[in-house]
Amino acid sequence: MVPLHWYMLWLLLPLSSRTQKLPTRDEELFQMQIRDKAFFHDSSVIPDGAEISSYLFRDTPKRYFFVVEEDNTPLSVTVTPCDAPLAWTLSLQELPEEVSGEGSGDPEPLAQQKQQIINEEGTELFSYKGNDVEYFISSSSPSGLYQLELLSTEKDTHFKVYATTTPESDQPYPELPYDPRVDVTSLGCTTVTLAWKPSPTASLLKQPIQYCVVINKEHNFKSLCAVEAKLSADDAFMMAAKPGLDFSPFDFAHFGFASDNSGKEHSFLTKPSPKLGRHAYSRPKVDIQKICIGNKNIFTVSDLKPDTQYYFDVFVANSNSNMSTAYVGTFARTKEEAKQKTVELKDGKVTDVFVKRKGAKFLRFAPVSSHQKVTLFIHSCLDAVQIQVRRDGKLLLSQNVEGIRQFQLRGKPKAKYLIRLKGNKKGASMLKILATTRPSKQSFPSLPEDTRIKAFDKLRTCSSATVAWLGTQERNKFCIYKKEVDDNYSEDQKKREQNQCLGPDTRKKSEKVLCKYFHSQNLHKAVTTETIKGLQPGKSYLLDVYVTGHGGHSVKYQSKVVKTRKFC
Repeated sequence: MVPLHWYMLWLLLPLSSRTQKLPTRDEELFQMQIRDKAFFHDSSVIPDGAEISSYLFRDTPKRYFFVVEEDNTPLSVTVTPCDAPLAWTLSLQELPEEVSGEGSGDPEPLAQQKQQIINEEGTELFSYKGNDVEYFISSSSPSGLYQLELLSTEKDTHFKVYATTTPESDQPYPELPYDPRVDVTSLGCTTVTLAWKPSPTASLLKQPIQYCVVINKEHNFKSLCAVEAKLSADDAFMMAAKPGLDFSPFDFAHFGFASDNSGKEHSFLTKPSPKLGRHAYSRPKVDIQKICIGNKNIFTVSDLKPDTQYYFDVFVANSNSNMSTAYVGTFARTKEEAKQKTVELKDGKVTDVFVKRKGAKFLRFAPVSSHQKVTLFIHSCLDAVQIQVRRDGKLLLSQNVEGIRQFQLRGKPKAKYLIRLKGNKKGASMLKILATTRPSKQSFPSLPEDTRIKAFDKLRTCSSATVAWLGTQERNKFCIYKKEVDDNYSEDQKKREQNQCLGPDTRKKSEKVLCKYFHSQNLHKAVTTETIKGLQPGKSYLLDVYVTGHGGHSVKYQSKVVKTRKFC
Protein backbone atom coordinates (compact mmCIF):
# COMPACT_ATOMS: atom_id res chain seq x y z
CA MET A 1 0.00 0.00 0.00
CA VAL A 2 1.32 3.47 -0.93
CA PRO A 3 0.65 6.25 1.67
CA LEU A 4 -1.61 9.01 0.38
CA HIS A 5 0.79 11.92 0.98
CA TRP A 6 3.63 10.11 -0.85
CA TYR A 7 1.30 9.41 -3.72
CA MET A 8 0.39 13.05 -3.91
CA LEU A 9 4.06 14.06 -4.10
CA TRP A 10 4.61 11.64 -7.00
CA LEU A 11 1.61 13.21 -8.71
CA LEU A 12 2.66 16.84 -8.27
CA LEU A 13 6.42 16.76 -8.89
CA PRO A 14 6.33 16.12 -12.64
CA LEU A 15 3.42 18.55 -13.02
CA SER A 16 5.21 21.38 -11.22
CA SER A 17 8.24 20.94 -13.45
CA ARG A 18 6.07 21.68 -16.45
CA THR A 19 4.65 24.75 -14.67
CA GLN A 20 8.08 26.42 -14.56
CA LYS A 21 8.26 26.63 -18.36
CA LEU A 22 8.15 30.34 -19.22
CA PRO A 23 5.86 31.80 -21.87
CA THR A 24 7.54 32.13 -25.22
CA ARG A 25 7.59 35.06 -27.63
CA ASP A 26 5.48 33.03 -30.04
CA GLU A 27 1.95 34.06 -29.01
CA GLU A 28 0.24 31.44 -31.20
CA LEU A 29 2.44 28.65 -29.86
CA PHE A 30 1.91 29.75 -26.25
CA GLN A 31 -1.87 29.94 -26.61
CA MET A 32 -1.81 26.41 -28.02
CA GLN A 33 0.24 25.27 -25.02
CA ILE A 34 -2.09 26.69 -22.38
CA ARG A 35 -5.11 25.12 -24.10
CA ASP A 36 -3.41 21.74 -23.78
CA LYS A 37 -4.06 20.88 -20.10
CA ALA A 38 -1.64 17.98 -20.22
CA PHE A 39 1.13 20.41 -21.18
CA PHE A 40 0.17 23.48 -19.12
CA HIS A 41 -1.15 22.05 -15.86
CA ASP A 42 -0.49 24.51 -13.01
CA SER A 43 -0.81 22.70 -9.72
CA SER A 44 0.27 23.13 -6.11
CA VAL A 45 -0.58 22.00 -2.61
CA ILE A 46 -2.69 24.04 -0.16
CA PRO A 47 -1.20 23.79 3.35
CA ASP A 48 -3.59 22.91 6.16
CA GLY A 49 -4.47 25.97 8.26
CA ALA A 50 -2.58 28.68 6.36
CA GLU A 51 -3.87 31.34 3.97
CA ILE A 52 -2.05 31.51 0.64
CA SER A 53 -2.03 34.38 -1.87
CA SER A 54 -1.59 33.83 -5.58
CA TYR A 55 -2.53 35.20 -9.01
CA LEU A 56 -4.36 34.20 -12.14
CA PHE A 57 -3.77 35.09 -15.75
CA ARG A 58 -7.05 35.80 -17.53
CA ASP A 59 -8.68 32.69 -19.08
CA THR A 60 -5.90 30.46 -17.67
CA PRO A 61 -7.20 28.02 -15.02
CA LYS A 62 -5.18 27.21 -11.93
CA ARG A 63 -5.46 24.07 -9.80
CA TYR A 64 -4.69 23.44 -6.17
CA PHE A 65 -4.78 20.18 -4.24
CA PHE A 66 -5.59 19.48 -0.62
CA VAL A 67 -5.19 16.16 1.22
CA VAL A 68 -7.68 14.77 3.73
CA GLU A 69 -6.02 11.70 5.27
CA GLU A 70 -8.91 10.23 7.30
CA ASP A 71 -12.60 9.72 6.72
CA ASN A 72 -15.19 11.81 8.62
CA THR A 73 -12.84 14.79 8.82
CA PRO A 74 -14.22 18.37 8.99
CA LEU A 75 -13.21 20.47 6.03
CA SER A 76 -13.46 24.20 5.32
CA VAL A 77 -12.25 25.97 2.18
CA THR A 78 -12.43 29.78 1.79
CA VAL A 79 -11.72 31.62 -1.48
CA THR A 80 -11.29 35.41 -1.46
CA PRO A 81 -11.33 37.14 -4.87
CA CYS A 82 -9.28 40.33 -5.14
CA ASP A 83 -10.27 42.90 -7.72
CA ALA A 84 -12.04 40.58 -10.17
CA PRO A 85 -14.78 37.89 -9.99
CA LEU A 86 -13.63 34.26 -9.92
CA ALA A 87 -15.19 31.00 -11.03
CA TRP A 88 -14.02 28.15 -8.79
CA THR A 89 -14.89 24.51 -8.30
CA LEU A 90 -14.00 22.10 -5.50
CA SER A 91 -14.03 18.39 -6.38
CA LEU A 92 -12.99 15.11 -4.78
CA GLN A 93 -10.67 12.98 -6.86
CA GLU A 94 -11.33 9.24 -7.13
CA LEU A 95 -8.03 7.62 -6.13
CA PRO A 96 -6.88 4.14 -7.24
CA GLU A 97 -7.75 1.44 -4.74
CA GLU A 98 -4.09 0.78 -3.85
CA VAL A 99 -3.70 4.38 -2.74
CA SER A 100 -6.59 4.28 -0.30
CA GLY A 101 -5.55 0.88 1.01
CA GLU A 102 -8.98 -0.66 0.36
CA GLY A 103 -7.96 -2.81 -2.65
CA SER A 104 -5.88 -5.96 -2.91
CA GLY A 105 -3.74 -7.67 -5.50
CA ASP A 106 -0.87 -6.40 -7.55
CA PRO A 107 -0.57 -2.62 -7.79
CA GLU A 108 -0.68 -0.95 -11.14
CA PRO A 109 2.51 0.64 -12.46
CA LEU A 110 3.07 4.07 -10.84
CA ALA A 111 3.00 6.01 -14.10
CA GLN A 112 -0.32 4.41 -14.97
CA GLN A 113 -1.80 5.31 -11.57
CA LYS A 114 -0.74 8.96 -11.91
CA GLN A 115 -2.21 9.21 -15.37
CA GLN A 116 -5.44 7.72 -14.03
CA ILE A 117 -5.78 10.52 -11.44
CA ILE A 118 -5.09 13.23 -14.01
CA ASN A 119 -7.68 11.84 -16.39
CA GLU A 120 -10.37 11.56 -13.71
CA GLU A 121 -12.72 14.54 -13.49
CA GLY A 122 -13.61 13.70 -9.87
CA THR A 123 -16.84 14.40 -8.00
CA GLU A 124 -17.83 18.04 -7.91
CA LEU A 125 -18.61 19.14 -4.33
CA PHE A 126 -19.12 22.89 -4.71
CA SER A 127 -18.86 25.62 -7.34
CA TYR A 128 -19.22 29.39 -7.27
CA LYS A 129 -18.85 32.35 -9.62
CA GLY A 130 -18.63 35.96 -8.44
CA ASN A 131 -16.58 38.37 -6.35
CA ASP A 132 -17.93 37.47 -2.88
CA VAL A 133 -15.80 35.78 -0.24
CA GLU A 134 -17.31 32.28 -0.45
CA TYR A 135 -16.95 29.18 1.74
CA PHE A 136 -17.27 25.43 1.45
CA ILE A 137 -17.85 23.80 4.85
CA SER A 138 -18.37 20.11 5.60
CA SER A 139 -18.50 18.61 9.09
CA SER A 140 -17.63 15.13 7.79
CA SER A 141 -15.57 14.69 4.65
CA PRO A 142 -14.14 11.46 3.22
CA SER A 143 -10.39 11.00 2.93
CA GLY A 144 -8.91 11.69 -0.44
CA LEU A 145 -7.38 14.25 -2.74
CA TYR A 146 -9.42 17.44 -3.10
CA GLN A 147 -8.93 19.63 -6.14
CA LEU A 148 -9.68 23.38 -6.25
CA GLU A 149 -9.77 24.88 -9.75
CA LEU A 150 -9.97 28.66 -10.22
CA LEU A 151 -10.55 30.76 -13.32
CA SER A 152 -10.75 34.50 -14.03
CA THR A 153 -12.47 35.45 -17.28
CA GLU A 154 -12.28 39.27 -16.85
CA LYS A 155 -8.62 40.07 -16.24
CA ASP A 156 -5.43 39.04 -14.46
CA THR A 157 -6.10 39.14 -10.75
CA HIS A 158 -5.03 38.19 -7.23
CA PHE A 159 -6.86 35.84 -4.92
CA LYS A 160 -6.47 34.16 -1.52
CA VAL A 161 -7.26 30.59 -0.46
CA TYR A 162 -7.57 29.14 3.04
CA ALA A 163 -8.25 25.48 3.79
CA THR A 164 -8.34 23.67 7.13
CA THR A 165 -9.38 20.34 8.64
CA THR A 166 -9.84 21.95 12.08
CA PRO A 167 -12.26 24.82 11.38
CA GLU A 168 -13.70 24.90 14.92
CA SER A 169 -10.39 25.54 16.65
CA ASP A 170 -8.73 27.64 13.94
CA GLN A 171 -11.20 30.54 13.57
CA PRO A 172 -8.64 32.55 11.59
CA TYR A 173 -11.11 35.13 10.29
CA PRO A 174 -12.58 37.58 12.84
CA GLU A 175 -16.27 37.00 13.54
CA LEU A 176 -18.99 39.50 12.68
CA PRO A 177 -21.72 40.51 15.16
CA TYR A 178 -25.29 39.35 14.70
CA ASP A 179 -25.99 42.66 12.92
CA PRO A 180 -23.00 43.21 10.59
CA ARG A 181 -24.22 46.45 9.01
CA VAL A 182 -22.37 49.77 8.99
CA ASP A 183 -24.70 52.61 10.00
CA VAL A 184 -24.51 56.31 9.16
CA THR A 185 -25.28 58.13 12.41
CA SER A 186 -24.54 61.70 11.34
CA LEU A 187 -24.42 63.43 7.97
CA GLY A 188 -23.05 66.86 7.11
CA CYS A 189 -21.74 68.77 4.10
CA THR A 190 -18.17 67.54 4.56
CA THR A 191 -18.42 64.90 7.32
CA VAL A 192 -20.07 61.51 7.82
CA THR A 193 -20.09 59.63 11.13
CA LEU A 194 -20.15 55.82 10.94
CA ALA A 195 -20.90 53.26 13.65
CA TRP A 196 -20.97 49.45 13.76
CA LYS A 197 -21.37 46.74 16.36
CA PRO A 198 -18.11 45.31 17.73
CA SER A 199 -16.76 41.96 16.59
CA PRO A 200 -17.18 39.07 19.12
CA THR A 201 -13.60 38.03 18.32
CA ALA A 202 -12.22 40.68 20.66
CA SER A 203 -14.72 40.32 23.51
CA LEU A 204 -15.31 36.53 23.53
CA LEU A 205 -12.16 35.05 22.04
CA LYS A 206 -9.86 37.73 23.49
CA GLN A 207 -8.00 38.03 20.19
CA PRO A 208 -6.39 41.34 19.15
CA ILE A 209 -8.30 43.05 16.34
CA GLN A 210 -8.38 46.38 14.57
CA TYR A 211 -10.97 48.04 12.33
CA CYS A 212 -10.15 49.62 8.97
CA VAL A 213 -12.52 52.10 7.30
CA VAL A 214 -12.47 52.46 3.51
CA ILE A 215 -13.99 55.44 1.67
CA ASN A 216 -14.42 55.78 -2.10
CA LYS A 217 -16.87 57.14 -4.70
CA GLU A 218 -17.35 54.04 -6.88
CA HIS A 219 -18.72 51.01 -5.00
CA ASN A 220 -18.55 48.90 -1.85
CA PHE A 221 -15.81 46.30 -1.47
CA LYS A 222 -16.26 42.64 -0.52
CA SER A 223 -12.75 42.10 0.88
CA LEU A 224 -9.78 44.01 2.21
CA CYS A 225 -7.48 42.47 -0.38
CA ALA A 226 -9.72 43.97 -3.09
CA VAL A 227 -9.17 47.37 -1.45
CA GLU A 228 -5.42 46.86 -1.29
CA ALA A 229 -5.32 45.79 -4.93
CA LYS A 230 -7.15 49.00 -5.85
CA LEU A 231 -4.95 51.14 -3.64
CA SER A 232 -1.65 49.88 -4.92
CA ALA A 233 -0.23 51.77 -7.86
CA ASP A 234 2.13 48.82 -8.41
CA ASP A 235 -0.39 45.99 -8.45
CA ALA A 236 1.40 42.77 -9.33
CA PHE A 237 -1.27 41.72 -11.79
CA MET A 238 -0.83 45.03 -13.59
CA MET A 239 2.93 44.53 -13.72
CA ALA A 240 2.86 40.85 -14.59
CA ALA A 241 3.98 39.87 -18.09
CA LYS A 242 1.02 38.64 -20.07
CA PRO A 243 1.08 35.39 -22.06
CA GLY A 244 3.16 35.91 -25.17
CA LEU A 245 5.46 38.54 -23.60
CA ASP A 246 8.84 38.13 -21.99
CA PHE A 247 9.14 38.45 -18.21
CA SER A 248 11.40 41.19 -16.85
CA PRO A 249 13.23 41.49 -13.51
CA PHE A 250 10.60 44.02 -12.43
CA ASP A 251 7.81 41.52 -13.09
CA PHE A 252 9.58 38.73 -11.20
CA ALA A 253 10.03 40.94 -8.14
CA HIS A 254 6.23 41.07 -7.76
CA PHE A 255 5.90 37.29 -7.77
CA GLY A 256 8.57 36.50 -5.18
CA PHE A 257 11.57 36.12 -7.50
CA ALA A 258 14.72 38.11 -6.87
CA SER A 259 15.39 40.83 -9.38
CA ASP A 260 19.15 40.38 -9.00
CA ASN A 261 20.36 39.10 -12.36
CA SER A 262 23.81 38.04 -11.14
CA GLY A 263 22.81 34.43 -10.37
CA LYS A 264 23.00 31.64 -12.94
CA GLU A 265 19.33 30.76 -12.75
CA HIS A 266 18.35 34.34 -13.72
CA SER A 267 21.23 35.15 -16.02
CA PHE A 268 18.85 35.59 -18.98
CA LEU A 269 17.39 38.67 -17.33
CA THR A 270 19.70 41.20 -18.92
CA LYS A 271 17.93 44.54 -18.31
CA PRO A 272 19.38 46.00 -15.10
CA SER A 273 17.65 49.39 -14.95
CA PRO A 274 15.77 49.78 -11.63
CA LYS A 275 13.12 51.88 -13.40
CA LEU A 276 12.56 49.28 -16.10
CA GLY A 277 9.05 49.28 -17.48
CA ARG A 278 7.54 51.44 -14.73
CA HIS A 279 6.50 54.18 -17.16
CA ALA A 280 4.68 51.63 -19.28
CA TYR A 281 2.43 50.62 -16.38
CA SER A 282 1.49 54.03 -15.00
CA ARG A 283 -2.02 54.15 -13.55
CA PRO A 284 -4.22 57.12 -12.67
CA LYS A 285 -4.39 58.03 -8.99
CA VAL A 286 -7.09 56.01 -7.26
CA ASP A 287 -9.69 58.05 -5.38
CA ILE A 288 -9.91 55.73 -2.38
CA GLN A 289 -8.88 56.09 1.25
CA LYS A 290 -8.15 53.39 3.84
CA ILE A 291 -7.88 54.38 7.53
CA CYS A 292 -7.18 51.84 10.31
CA ILE A 293 -8.48 53.14 13.65
CA GLY A 294 -7.66 50.45 16.23
CA ASN A 295 -10.55 48.85 18.14
CA LYS A 296 -12.94 51.85 18.10
CA ASN A 297 -16.31 51.10 16.50
CA ILE A 298 -17.32 54.67 15.69
CA PHE A 299 -15.54 56.99 13.29
CA THR A 300 -16.14 60.38 11.68
CA VAL A 301 -14.91 60.81 8.11
CA SER A 302 -13.99 64.43 7.36
CA ASP A 303 -12.82 66.58 4.43
CA LEU A 304 -15.49 65.20 2.09
CA LYS A 305 -17.04 67.14 -0.77
CA PRO A 306 -20.59 68.51 -0.38
CA ASP A 307 -23.43 66.91 -2.35
CA THR A 308 -21.30 63.87 -3.27
CA GLN A 309 -22.09 60.17 -2.90
CA TYR A 310 -19.53 58.09 -1.00
CA TYR A 311 -19.30 54.38 -0.27
CA PHE A 312 -18.13 53.26 3.18
CA ASP A 313 -16.76 49.85 4.16
CA VAL A 314 -15.50 48.54 7.48
CA PHE A 315 -13.16 45.55 7.83
CA VAL A 316 -12.19 43.83 11.06
CA ALA A 317 -8.69 42.34 10.92
CA ASN A 318 -6.92 39.92 13.24
CA SER A 319 -3.82 41.85 14.34
CA ASN A 320 -1.75 38.65 14.64
CA SER A 321 -2.63 36.86 11.40
CA ASN A 322 -3.70 39.98 9.41
CA MET A 323 -6.70 38.00 8.10
CA SER A 324 -9.85 40.09 7.81
CA THR A 325 -13.63 39.99 7.47
CA ALA A 326 -15.87 42.57 5.81
CA TYR A 327 -18.89 44.18 7.42
CA VAL A 328 -21.88 44.99 5.22
CA GLY A 329 -20.89 48.36 3.75
CA THR A 330 -23.12 51.36 3.22
CA PHE A 331 -23.25 54.55 1.18
CA ALA A 332 -24.45 58.11 1.72
CA ARG A 333 -24.58 61.45 -0.07
CA THR A 334 -23.17 64.41 1.81
CA LYS A 335 -25.46 67.37 2.31
CA GLU A 336 -25.55 70.15 -0.22
CA GLU A 337 -23.74 73.30 0.80
CA ALA A 338 -26.03 76.17 1.63
CA LYS A 339 -26.16 78.39 -1.39
CA GLN A 340 -24.46 81.73 -0.90
CA LYS A 341 -26.81 84.67 -1.05
CA THR A 342 -25.56 87.14 -3.65
CA VAL A 343 -25.74 90.80 -2.60
CA GLU A 344 -26.78 93.23 -5.34
CA LEU A 345 -24.66 96.38 -5.53
CA LYS A 346 -26.31 99.61 -6.62
CA ASP A 347 -24.36 102.06 -8.75
CA GLY A 348 -22.67 104.69 -6.55
CA LYS A 349 -24.00 103.38 -3.21
CA VAL A 350 -21.73 102.18 -0.37
CA THR A 351 -22.60 98.68 0.90
CA ASP A 352 -21.48 97.22 4.24
CA VAL A 353 -20.31 93.59 4.09
CA PHE A 354 -19.46 91.17 6.91
CA VAL A 355 -17.38 88.06 6.11
CA LYS A 356 -16.92 85.24 8.60
CA ARG A 357 -13.47 83.91 9.49
CA LYS A 358 -12.32 81.84 6.48
CA GLY A 359 -15.78 82.50 5.00
CA ALA A 360 -16.82 84.04 1.68
CA LYS A 361 -19.40 86.52 0.38
CA PHE A 362 -20.61 87.09 -3.19
CA LEU A 363 -21.72 90.42 -4.60
CA ARG A 364 -23.16 91.22 -8.02
CA PHE A 365 -22.96 94.48 -9.94
CA ALA A 366 -25.03 94.83 -13.12
CA PRO A 367 -24.94 98.41 -14.50
CA VAL A 368 -28.29 99.45 -15.97
CA SER A 369 -26.72 101.56 -18.71
CA SER A 370 -23.86 101.01 -21.12
CA HIS A 371 -20.50 101.98 -19.65
CA GLN A 372 -16.84 102.24 -20.60
CA LYS A 373 -15.37 101.48 -17.20
CA VAL A 374 -16.28 100.51 -13.65
CA THR A 375 -14.54 101.99 -10.60
CA LEU A 376 -14.46 99.74 -7.54
CA PHE A 377 -13.74 101.17 -4.08
CA ILE A 378 -13.05 98.70 -1.25
CA HIS A 379 -12.42 99.62 2.36
CA SER A 380 -11.23 96.68 4.49
CA CYS A 381 -12.03 97.81 8.03
CA LEU A 382 -9.99 95.18 9.92
CA ASP A 383 -7.59 92.58 8.52
CA ALA A 384 -6.80 91.98 4.87
CA VAL A 385 -9.42 90.35 2.67
CA GLN A 386 -9.07 88.61 -0.68
CA ILE A 387 -11.10 89.96 -3.59
CA GLN A 388 -11.82 88.34 -6.94
CA VAL A 389 -13.78 90.06 -9.70
CA ARG A 390 -15.18 88.27 -12.75
CA ARG A 391 -16.89 89.90 -15.70
CA ASP A 392 -19.29 87.49 -17.42
CA GLY A 393 -17.26 84.60 -15.98
CA LYS A 394 -13.82 85.94 -16.97
CA LEU A 395 -11.41 86.65 -14.11
CA LEU A 396 -10.38 90.34 -14.12
CA LEU A 397 -8.90 90.81 -10.67
CA SER A 398 -7.54 88.74 -7.76
CA GLN A 399 -5.76 90.54 -4.91
CA ASN A 400 -5.48 90.91 -1.15
CA VAL A 401 -6.80 94.26 0.09
CA GLU A 402 -5.93 96.22 3.23
CA GLY A 403 -7.30 99.64 4.09
CA ILE A 404 -8.83 101.54 1.16
CA ARG A 405 -8.13 100.45 -2.42
CA GLN A 406 -9.47 101.67 -5.74
CA PHE A 407 -9.63 99.55 -8.91
CA GLN A 408 -10.46 100.58 -12.48
CA LEU A 409 -12.12 97.86 -14.56
CA ARG A 410 -12.70 98.06 -18.30
CA GLY A 411 -16.40 98.04 -19.08
CA LYS A 412 -18.43 96.08 -21.61
CA PRO A 413 -22.04 96.56 -22.82
CA LYS A 414 -24.56 94.67 -20.70
CA ALA A 415 -21.71 93.11 -18.66
CA LYS A 416 -22.35 91.62 -15.23
CA TYR A 417 -19.66 91.63 -12.52
CA LEU A 418 -19.40 88.95 -9.82
CA ILE A 419 -17.31 89.93 -6.79
CA ARG A 420 -16.08 87.27 -4.35
CA LEU A 421 -14.76 88.36 -0.95
CA LYS A 422 -12.91 85.78 1.13
CA GLY A 423 -12.01 86.28 4.81
CA ASN A 424 -8.66 85.34 6.29
CA LYS A 425 -7.69 82.82 8.98
CA LYS A 426 -7.20 85.38 11.75
CA GLY A 427 -10.78 86.48 12.21
CA ALA A 428 -13.92 87.96 10.73
CA SER A 429 -13.70 90.79 8.21
CA MET A 430 -15.77 93.94 7.82
CA LEU A 431 -15.78 95.89 4.57
CA LYS A 432 -17.37 98.82 2.83
CA ILE A 433 -17.60 98.47 -0.94
CA LEU A 434 -18.77 100.77 -3.70
CA ALA A 435 -19.06 100.12 -7.43
CA THR A 436 -19.84 102.89 -9.86
CA THR A 437 -19.75 103.75 -13.56
CA ARG A 438 -19.44 107.48 -12.61
CA PRO A 439 -16.17 107.74 -10.64
CA SER A 440 -16.32 111.56 -10.43
CA LYS A 441 -18.79 111.13 -7.58
CA GLN A 442 -16.35 109.68 -5.06
CA SER A 443 -17.84 108.72 -1.71
CA PHE A 444 -14.55 107.45 -0.25
CA PRO A 445 -11.89 109.93 0.88
CA SER A 446 -8.42 109.57 -0.61
CA LEU A 447 -5.80 108.41 1.88
CA PRO A 448 -2.00 108.61 2.05
CA GLU A 449 -0.02 105.39 1.93
CA ASP A 450 0.97 105.85 5.57
CA THR A 451 -1.99 106.30 7.93
CA ARG A 452 -0.03 106.28 11.18
CA ILE A 453 -0.20 109.07 13.79
CA LYS A 454 3.27 110.27 14.91
CA ALA A 455 3.77 111.54 18.48
CA PHE A 456 6.71 113.87 19.27
CA ASP A 457 8.27 112.68 22.52
CA LYS A 458 10.30 115.86 23.14
CA LEU A 459 7.16 117.98 22.87
CA ARG A 460 5.28 116.03 25.55
CA THR A 461 4.33 117.94 28.70
CA CYS A 462 2.35 117.13 31.80
CA SER A 463 -0.82 118.51 30.18
CA SER A 464 -0.32 118.22 26.40
CA ALA A 465 0.91 116.03 23.54
CA THR A 466 1.87 117.01 20.00
CA VAL A 467 1.10 114.71 17.08
CA ALA A 468 1.29 114.79 13.27
CA TRP A 469 -0.27 112.87 10.36
CA LEU A 470 -0.14 112.87 6.57
CA GLY A 471 -2.78 114.15 4.17
CA THR A 472 -3.28 114.12 0.38
CA GLN A 473 -3.56 116.47 -2.56
CA GLU A 474 -7.34 116.43 -2.17
CA ARG A 475 -8.89 118.70 0.40
CA ASN A 476 -10.52 116.66 3.17
CA LYS A 477 -11.92 117.18 6.62
CA PHE A 478 -9.90 115.72 9.53
CA CYS A 479 -11.20 115.28 13.07
CA ILE A 480 -9.09 114.22 16.08
CA TYR A 481 -10.48 112.52 19.22
CA LYS A 482 -8.92 111.55 22.56
CA LYS A 483 -9.86 108.99 25.24
CA GLU A 484 -8.14 108.29 28.53
CA VAL A 485 -7.08 104.65 28.92
CA ASP A 486 -5.36 102.57 31.61
CA ASP A 487 -1.60 102.38 31.81
CA ASN A 488 -1.80 98.65 31.00
CA TYR A 489 -3.73 99.31 27.76
CA SER A 490 -2.61 96.33 25.66
CA GLU A 491 -2.08 95.76 21.96
CA ASP A 492 -5.06 93.37 22.00
CA GLN A 493 -7.34 96.12 23.30
CA LYS A 494 -5.89 98.50 20.75
CA LYS A 495 -6.51 95.98 17.96
CA ARG A 496 -10.17 95.62 18.95
CA GLU A 497 -10.61 99.34 18.40
CA GLN A 498 -8.91 99.31 14.99
CA ASN A 499 -12.14 99.05 13.01
CA GLN A 500 -11.42 101.78 10.46
CA CYS A 501 -15.02 101.81 9.29
CA LEU A 502 -16.35 103.13 12.60
CA GLY A 503 -16.92 106.87 12.09
CA PRO A 504 -16.75 109.79 14.52
CA ASP A 505 -20.49 109.45 15.07
CA THR A 506 -19.70 106.47 17.34
CA ARG A 507 -17.57 108.66 19.69
CA LYS A 508 -18.68 110.74 22.68
CA LYS A 509 -18.83 114.49 22.14
CA SER A 510 -16.54 114.99 25.14
CA GLU A 511 -13.80 113.03 23.36
CA LYS A 512 -13.67 115.40 20.37
CA VAL A 513 -10.64 117.67 20.24
CA LEU A 514 -11.12 119.56 16.94
CA CYS A 515 -11.83 119.28 13.18
CA LYS A 516 -9.83 120.94 10.40
CA TYR A 517 -9.42 120.95 6.60
CA PHE A 518 -6.06 120.70 4.88
CA HIS A 519 -4.28 119.46 1.74
CA SER A 520 -1.20 120.17 -0.36
CA GLN A 521 -0.39 119.73 -4.03
CA ASN A 522 3.12 118.77 -2.90
CA LEU A 523 2.73 115.42 -1.16
CA HIS A 524 5.97 116.00 0.79
CA LYS A 525 4.28 118.99 2.42
CA ALA A 526 0.90 117.30 2.92
CA VAL A 527 1.42 116.96 6.65
CA THR A 528 -0.25 118.64 9.61
CA THR A 529 0.54 118.84 13.31
CA GLU A 530 -1.73 119.44 16.27
CA THR A 531 -1.16 119.94 20.00
CA ILE A 532 -3.78 118.36 22.24
CA LYS A 533 -4.09 120.30 25.50
CA GLY A 534 -5.99 119.90 28.75
CA LEU A 535 -4.53 116.47 29.59
CA GLN A 536 -3.76 115.12 33.09
CA PRO A 537 -0.16 114.48 34.26
CA GLY A 538 1.09 110.87 34.02
CA LYS A 539 -2.00 109.62 32.17
CA SER A 540 -2.32 107.56 28.97
CA TYR A 541 -4.57 108.68 26.11
CA LEU A 542 -5.82 106.95 22.97
CA LEU A 543 -5.74 109.35 20.00
CA ASP A 544 -7.74 108.82 16.78
CA VAL A 545 -7.86 110.81 13.55
CA TYR A 546 -10.86 110.53 11.20
CA VAL A 547 -10.88 111.76 7.58
CA THR A 548 -14.24 112.35 5.89
CA GLY A 549 -14.78 112.39 2.13
CA HIS A 550 -17.22 114.41 0.04
CA GLY A 551 -19.76 111.60 0.16
CA GLY A 552 -19.73 111.62 3.96
CA HIS A 553 -17.83 108.33 4.33
CA SER A 554 -15.23 108.43 7.13
CA VAL A 555 -12.00 106.48 7.54
CA LYS A 556 -10.01 106.22 10.77
CA TYR A 557 -6.21 106.43 10.86
CA GLN A 558 -4.25 103.94 12.96
CA SER A 559 -4.78 104.67 16.66
CA LYS A 560 -1.94 106.03 18.82
CA VAL A 561 -1.43 105.83 22.59
CA VAL A 562 0.50 108.69 24.22
CA LYS A 563 1.37 109.32 27.86
CA THR A 564 1.85 112.71 29.43
CA ARG A 565 4.80 113.43 31.65
CA LYS A 566 4.25 112.79 35.35
CA PHE A 567 6.55 115.58 36.54
CA CYS A 568 7.24 118.86 34.79
